[in-house]
Amino acid sequence: MRLAVKIFLLIILSSMAVNAQDLKTHKWENRLVLVISKEQDSPNYKKQLSELKKDQKGLSERKLIIYKILPDKFSKGLESRNWKKASTLYEKYKTKNCDFQVLLIGLDGGIKLNQPKVLSLEKLFSTIHSMPMRQSEIRKNK
Repeated sequence: MRLAVKIFLLIILSSMAVNAQDLKTHKWENRLVLVISKEQDSPNYKKQLSELKKDQKGLSERKLIIYKILPDKFSKGLESRNWKKASTLYEKYKTKNCDFQVLLIGLDGGIKLNQPKVLSLEKLFSTIHSMPMRQSEIRKNK
C-alpha cells in the first residue's frame, strides 16, 4: 500500500512540475498571453479568443504565444485542441474572486499586464510597444 501511495504522489508532483515548466520554457523567447477563465463557455473568454484571432500575424511579429487556462486543463495556441490536464496554472495565475482575466507575461517572465476584462489588440500591442525589449527589437529590424 505504501508503494502505491508513493507512486501516486510522484505522478502528481511530476505533472505539476511539467505544467509549471511549460511556461518557463518561453522565457527570453516569447511573450505570453494567458487567457484564464472559470468556464470555457464564458462570454468574456469567447470574446477574448475572437479578439486575438483578428491579427495572428501581429501576435507572431510580437513573439506572442497564447495559453488558454481553465480550472482543470490548459491549451497552447488559439485552437481548442490538445488540451492538457492541469490545475496548477489556473491556481498559480488566477486572481482570487475573479472568473475571467487576461495576463501578459514579458520575455523576462514578469507579469506586464493583468486585467479582469477582455483585452483589446490595440491595448495589448501598445503595452508591448512601450517595453524596452520590444523597442530594441524594432530598432534591430529597421
